[in-house]
Amino acid sequence: MGLPPPTPLFLGVLLLHGILKPLWGKLVFIPAFIRMSSPLVSASLVGGTEDVTLSLAVLQDKAGLLPVPACGMLHNEIGDWSLTVTPSVVRPEDVLEVTVRLKRGLQGCSSNETTSFPESPCIVQTLLVSASRNSSCLAHLLIQVEIYANSSLAHNASENVTVIPNQVYQPLGPCPCNLTAGACDVRCCCDQECSSDLIELFRESCFTGVFGGDVTPPFDQLCSVQRAHGVPGWFPFLCVQSPIANSPFLGYFYHGSVSLREHASSEVYLHTDPKDFSDFGYKQGDPVMTVDKTYFTIPQVSLAGQCMQNAPVAFLQNFDVWCITDLEVYQEPDDIVNVKIKNGAMGGIVTPKVTYEEATNLDKFITSTETLLSNGSAPRNVNVEEHYIFRWNNNTISEINVKIIRAEINAHQKGIMTQRFTVKFLSYNSGNEKETSGNPGYQLGKPVRALNTNRMNVTTLHLWQSAGKGWCRTATFKPILFGENAFSGCLLDVGIDESCTQLRENAAGLLDSLIQATHVAMRGNSDYSDPSDDGWLKIIRADSPDTGAEPSVSSANGTCLDVPAQLSIRILFSDAGAVEGITQQEILGAETRFSSVNWQFQCGLTCEDKTDLFPLSASVQFIKIPAQLPRPLTRFQINFTEYDCNRNEVCWPQLLYPLTQYYQGEPYAQCVAKGFLLLSLLMLAVFLSNPWTRIRKAWNSATI
Repeated sequence: MGLPPPTPLFLGVLLLHGILKPLWGKLVFIPAFIRMSSPLVSASLVGGTEDVTLSLAVLQDKAGLLPVPACGMLHNEIGDWSLTVTPSVVRPEDVLEVTVRLKRGLQGCSSNETTSFPESPCIVQTLLVSASRNSSCLAHLLIQVEIYANSSLAHNASENVTVIPNQVYQPLGPCPCNLTAGACDVRCCCDQECSSDLIELFRESCFTGVFGGDVTPPFDQLCSVQRAHGVPGWFPFLCVQSPIANSPFLGYFYHGSVSLREHASSEVYLHTDPKDFSDFGYKQGDPVMTVDKTYFTIPQVSLAGQCMQNAPVAFLQNFDVWCITDLEVYQEPDDIVNVKIKNGAMGGIVTPKVTYEEATNLDKFITSTETLLSNGSAPRNVNVEEHYIFRWNNNTISEINVKIIRAEINAHQKGIMTQRFTVKFLSYNSGNEKETSGNPGYQLGKPVRALNTNRMNVTTLHLWQSAGKGWCRTATFKPILFGENAFSGCLLDVGIDESCTQLRENAAGLLDSLIQATHVAMRGNSDYSDPSDDGWLKIIRADSPDTGAEPSVSSANGTCLDVPAQLSIRILFSDAGAVEGITQQEILGAETRFSSVNWQFQCGLTCEDKTDLFPLSASVQFIKIPAQLPRPLTRFQINFTEYDCNRNEVCWPQLLYPLTQYYQGEPYAQCVAKGFLLLSLLMLAVFLSNPWTRIRKAWNSATI
């Protein structure tokens, strides 16, 4: 009888040894056996690791048997292998991290570099890591090494020039699932680096479609395509005779011939020298420049929602953003008074005029505060709001006014600070008149204009701008912007001693504070001074809450019935024409609707001096109404659906598409003129064609 394989036999002994040792409270390797296929592996030594010594040995099997482990000779490096031991981060006194690494590379491992995936491994060895104390073996880690020459973990991509085929005649990626260079990708049957034996392992699970290598699929218009059903009767007359190689995916990539590998530079240049054209006047969107030929920057929010601290200010572009900053990393900006800004004229300079105010409510801007007391530490100032007003005249900047709201905090205070930055461009001759939202129609992103006939300080509808912990008492307002659906909310703190009637009144009052207006402007330039003008529409209030009336079912067990919880605002708008080719949009109506819920106070085991949070929400939805109602379907169109272009591949009503009402690319008169010109050229070609000449000659001969 033959001897059993040495590695499984030795592995079984080590596994039994590793299972029993934790029960005895001694050292153990986790895992006790590793099959190594990369140049580096790691394991953990768990137990009493004090005064423990680790060694590495290469085991040589003789006559099919591995030698008995010995801990007499201790080595951290042997041959091509090295052993590294580091204390664990979690429990350094009881756990050691053991790392075995191959010191040499695999470049000279195989002499046949063209072999895509060799059947035999490059390195086959058995390593043994032993843990001992006073030359007494305590634990063992067995490592079976099988490393291939072109393993994807250690393979270096070729530095040779890659020739890209002409994408006009051949797809750039004939095998898109081939993602690893020099190695076989599992389930990628088109990978030329996979041997036939390897492909047999996953042939039943190969990737399909374009990703699996079918980059030249037959398209429906080919005459060779025989579909089982749905083929129209005229298909054999209008099908396309084309080779399969003529793929619809050709030409989808950039045209190239040779691609060279470029070594990555150690320095990455994120910014280039700013181009300064401000001496000849600013244009809308140009960055505002300083006399030092740098951008004038104010923190702004990117498209990803991150706050960019050094974002340039664009000429004639307003913004109002909120930024979240950690107080530990907050740095005081440079004094704006010392900044000199180019006004857009040759040699012209404008200096900002700055006014400072002190913040009154820190809870509105700073949350999760933690103060570290330090003797002798002076307080520091932080800017919580910065408001910039640019006065412009033609293509120059005439004046800059800045209002900065500061807050004084402890020098070692921790927490999250919410900052607000606004930039507004106003004409040099504008006064205190209300800013319009368009002329005459609304512009997208401009505030919806509103007024209250009884109060003159209401100018728009609002949503909540929650900050800090989201409480309603600290939330500020933000205007509703035209064309932008939005959703906001806040938390109302409710005391245990409050009645349901008081809760309804507080909730209804907070929701009603968002819509204090009675009318909404139909156009973006409706006059505030004349509410009787046709440009103002009365807001329809549906289902207004009645806080005084008690519900038919009485409140019990801490449950309040019919508490106003949600405000829905719906605004109807449509296109009302165009001015100089720009579509003008106006509001047709506005409706507000309240929704109520049944709410129960939650206080846990005890309810003494406890408060609960009641969520309130508000949403706005803009609904576009078509300016002209769509033409109703005729009875013929309803019954005969084969002539419906939306439900069939063939659209007979659009046979002469440029001459029909569906074509909107050019004026109709121009399309008709081009159509008649094309028809005249077609008739001329028919009269000059060879068959017509023969018919004319035959006619002439017959008459003679």
